[in-house]
Amino acid sequence: MNAQPNNPLHGLTLEMILTRLVDHYGWEKLGEKITINCFTKDPCLKSSLTFLRRTPWARAKVEKLYLSTKFS
Repeated sequence: MNAQPNNPLHGLTLEMILTRLVDHYGWEKLGEKITINCFTKDPCLKSSLTFLRRTPWARAKVEKLYLSTKFS
């Protein structure tokens, strides 16, 4: 396994990132911040993860939001 000391997302799974964002914002607010159907129409973790794993541009938006979010 390659060491990635400068990667702030190293060690985090997409599921961990999305769960933390949903806990922080809720689905409705998350859907306002990133307008994709899996967040706005009948959202659930499983279908959102499936979409994000298959759609690089959407995953990049989620990762960018995660990095810019100040969690308390």
